[in-house]
Amino acid sequence: MVSAKVDSEADILSNLNINAGDWPSNLVKNLCLLSPDQIELGKMLVEMGQSHLFQQWTDPGVEDNKKKAFFAQVAKLNSSYPGGLASYIKNARELLADSKVGRNPYDGFTPSVPTGEVLSFGDDNFIKYEEAGVKEAQNAAFVLVAGGLGERLGYNGIKVALLAEATTGTCFLQLYIESILALQEGSCRLTQGTFQKDIPFVIMTSDDTHTRTLEVLESNSYFGMKPTQVKLLKQEKVACLDDNDARLALDPHNKYQIQTKPHGHGDVHSLLYSSGLLKVWLYAGLRWVLFFQDTNGLLFKAIPASLGVSATKQYQVNSLAVQRKAKEAMGGITRLTHSDGRSVVINVEYNQLDPLLRAAGHPDGDANCETGYSPFPGNINQLILELGPYIEELTKTGGAIKEFVNPKYKDASKTSFKSSTRLECMMQDYPKTLPPTARVGFTVMDKWLAYAPVKNNPEDASKVPKGNPYHSATSGEMAIYRANSLILIKAGVQVEGPVQQVFNGQEVEVWPRITWKPKWGLTFSEIKIKVRQSCSVSQRSTMVLKGRDIFLEDLSLDGALIINCIDGAEVKVGGSIQNKGWLLERINYKDTSSPEELRIRGFKINKLEQLEQTYSEPGKFILKPQC
Repeated sequence: MVSAKVDSEADILSNLNINAGDWPSNLVKNLCLLSPDQIELGKMLVEMGQSHLFQQWTDPGVEDNKKKAFFAQVAKLNSSYPGGLASYIKNARELLADSKVGRNPYDGFTPSVPTGEVLSFGDDNFIKYEEAGVKEAQNAAFVLVAGGLGERLGYNGIKVALLAEATTGTCFLQLYIESILALQEGSCRLTQGTFQKDIPFVIMTSDDTHTRTLEVLESNSYFGMKPTQVKLLKQEKVACLDDNDARLALDPHNKYQIQTKPHGHGDVHSLLYSSGLLKVWLYAGLRWVLFFQDTNGLLFKAIPASLGVSATKQYQVNSLAVQRKAKEAMGGITRLTHSDGRSVVINVEYNQLDPLLRAAGHPDGDANCETGYSPFPGNINQLILELGPYIEELTKTGGAIKEFVNPKYKDASKTSFKSSTRLECMMQDYPKTLPPTARVGFTVMDKWLAYAPVKNNPEDASKVPKGNPYHSATSGEMAIYRANSLILIKAGVQVEGPVQQVFNGQEVEVWPRITWKPKWGLTFSEIKIKVRQSCSVSQRSTMVLKGRDIFLEDLSLDGALIINCIDGAEVKVGGSIQNKGWLLERINYKDTSSPEELRIRGFKINKLEQLEQTYSEPGKFILKPQC
């Protein structure tokens, strides 16, 4: 039996033209357990200097299932990375070598301010682009990068299931879907289409979020979207690295498993490419792909105008951006021109932008200009890409995005790591591979309109220096009310200004709690039409508008007003409405008697009294009570 086994191993090695002495003996012993495909994977690992992975393997007959599981994992890692594991290891060695010697990725590049469009909310230019964007929306697909959990927020669910605001209890995923549906309907209406095209919606998930994202969608009937419109693409992790030679790291608790970590949201490009969806969209006549992040409740207020800029300016890449103070902790959109003539417009992280400018002869570095802001717009990681050129570029790269590595070294010798590292990639680094002729631009929006991410838990947010954004569930919700109040003020409504209040150690502006369904106020021009005569809203008021055709006419609100109406019901709301309203009551973050999603924002809503009307039949209605 032993002789037959040795002959079998010898035959296998002979067929592969391999000298047994070149292979780890523990792998050679176990060749009889492996399929031809697995043997090829083993050969690749050995050739790429990964023989250490088999050092602790047992003889055949012991832990065989774990050995097969090892190769199943290797096959998955190999298939999910453009070019396979061999390319991953090769790229890692090059990047680790650069990291060790401290090579500057911007060496030879000179920074300058790129070309883009700066919009001011509500003016004629903004309205023009907004209308163009809504018309173009039927030719777009939306991609939500949602691979993360809410642990950093102090929330145990997935981030997209977190409430965007507690007044209506709308979660981020619902807000995004309803916004896309509003664009879908509005695009058809503006273009006078004979039929309404379904806008595709892709969600990039991870092992942590995939099942739970699907559960949220199914349990809520996809929030009104057709299930066929929604596609979930799961992001896989990448192998960890133990040293500068890119030796793959084994799990410290399982000698038959490679340690893995997330690769970064740049994987969305390779997933879209490998899924075949991009070509399906192209054949269907689509022109744009919009990428956005998982917890920014303001974003869709800025998307129509930004898409209009892309269509009008014919940008192949359009980065949505906001006004940014010099040295503010957010990346800046920058044109980098190399001494050899190459040029690229990309995001440069704030801690790299200032020294880059100083090295290029700007003694003040990243400084504010005459506008009071840095001339380098603040990147908010929302991209609009033209589909045709996007497919052409990904075809060249196989969907791969420029990567980076950030090892934590034990000491200045940079010979060993404190813990394993891995290659990472970012969605916004896609333009790095584009030719200089690519039309790359940006669209700058008012920050109050476009950017209020929810990232930090209450304890971390309370430690943020005064004057800097909290980026918490508290500040994210208050930003929604502020934006809606400012939009109504611009439309002619007298909205009483905010008061300062402290929740979970964060001092925030509390505006009237005004919120509406996206279909009520898709664009500013629509909102202006729905606000008539002299209207006013007091600071303590709450107003919720759920329906497309609700018109405010000579309304004076001091309390809570909730209007629900179906499509086909037109409601005119006016007169003086006054009641006890809804109050915000502080709750302690550590008080476990309150729901987690409320504790992380530091308040709950005490619904004392309201006027609520529901119109469930088509027709024209007037609501004009007197106090």
